[in-house]
Amino acid sequence: MIALPILLPLLFGILSLFAWQSVRWQKTLSLAGATAQLGAALWLLVTVQQNGIQHLPVGSWPAPFGIVLAVDLLSAIMVAVAAVVALVVAAYSQVAIDPPRVQFGYYPLFFFLLMGVNGAFITGDLFNLYVWFEVMLMSSFVMLALGGERPQIEGAIKYVILNLLSSTLFLSAVGLLYNLGGTLNMADLALRLPRLESSGQVTLVAMLFLVAFGIKSAIFPLFFWLPASYHTPPVTITALFSGLLTKVGVYALFRVFTLLFVQDTAYTHIIILVIAGFTMVTGVFGAAAQTDLRRLLSFHIVSQIGYLLMGLGLFSQPALAAGIYFMVHVILAKTSLFLVAGIVEKMDGSFNLKELGGIYSARFGVALLFLLPALSLAGLPPLSGFFAKLALIVAGFELQQYPIVAAGLAVSLMTLYSMTKIWNEAFWKEPHDPAHRPAHKPISAWLWVPTAALVLLSLLAGILAEPLLNLANQAAAQLVDPSIYIQAVLGAMP
Repeated sequence: MIALPILLPLLFGILSLFAWQSVRWQKTLSLAGATAQLGAALWLLVTVQQNGIQHLPVGSWPAPFGIVLAVDLLSAIMVAVAAVVALVVAAYSQVAIDPPRVQFGYYPLFFFLLMGVNGAFITGDLFNLYVWFEVMLMSSFVMLALGGERPQIEGAIKYVILNLLSSTLFLSAVGLLYNLGGTLNMADLALRLPRLESSGQVTLVAMLFLVAFGIKSAIFPLFFWLPASYHTPPVTITALFSGLLTKVGVYALFRVFTLLFVQDTAYTHIIILVIAGFTMVTGVFGAAAQTDLRRLLSFHIVSQIGYLLMGLGLFSQPALAAGIYFMVHVILAKTSLFLVAGIVEKMDGSFNLKELGGIYSARFGVALLFLLPALSLAGLPPLSGFFAKLALIVAGFELQQYPIVAAGLAVSLMTLYSMTKIWNEAFWKEPHDPAHRPAHKPISAWLWVPTAALVLLSLLAGILAEPLLNLANQAAAQLVDPSIYIQAVLGAMP
């Protein structure tokens, strides 16, 4: 069961390769594989919640000597949300991805990307975390460049250069940490690092990990590659990336800065908190200056990463719980907005806000699909974004971290401004020349049904805020007490 999130995408990726010549079979396999993945992920989540942290020593080699897969509540939640996004995007791709891209390997890459994402979520050692990051990087790079259009190639080059730099730093940090601790098993490292006399070196390695994962997460000032590349591929691929890739980097930060690097939190986590504030502000101001819908939403990916870092930087159980709940909220909301952007482009043939208009009067349903996740992203009640931000703000007040609280509130207002800008330009205003404007094209059910399903899930995340926050609080309780993870993986506390 623990290995299914890796094995299922691998299996369906291979089957998609065998069906290379048949677009229809690849599309069918994508839906079957994503559905199976969601079932396995939900089963794993229920099992972990009921029975505690699960682990699998691969090849029966006991930890810390062999490869270990370890699934705590945070891992299980991330695997489940990734499966939801994968199923929605697989359904959306049925008509959104053109046959040439399918024939050039879109669906095998889709599954191998999902395999890398899930592997990163459930691995129990740092070297294999690096391996899964590379699986993700290879798949995502090819998906970004798929089609070979000039803007795509330019965006893909920027993307891969910065992520290769991140991988180099990551591998260097792994080597230095192995030299210090003599192991790469995360549970074993959590035992050994506090006993080391060279605490300064551990803090230095922690900063290397912060930079490496920070590039992958698109935090300040390392985020510039994201808005320069995410707007170049088809919006389906951008939606998949926005929901999963940067969140894997944030997950890695949550993992190492709650399990490994907790000896000097007055230094490391304050730096994270400062970075969180700058990430929020720069992302939202970048979004406010955009007129291309995809670039605007890409800058908001950066801005929302700041809120996730805020939960980690505050480093209390309520703050971590709020960060985990915010992660679920922002994955659902941001993916929904990109899918709506794809529908808008299919209808009107443009992502430029200046060229759009009249969608509210012509297609009220599409306008509603945008409005709900947009208001949620801005933090308006009773949507999930409101409860997520409220929980973070309350945690900040409890710790008397007033600057980051002020930044979070101000950025929320600026986010509302950006969403209002999109609404006014694309949905509310009348077209410049209604007489010569082409009629809105019909929208396939393969586009609006999965988008509506994801918007509904985002809405339910607000309605069911209390049980979801309780689940996030259980996950946070495991993070603030590393001994739970150590005992589950190693069997006992030496």
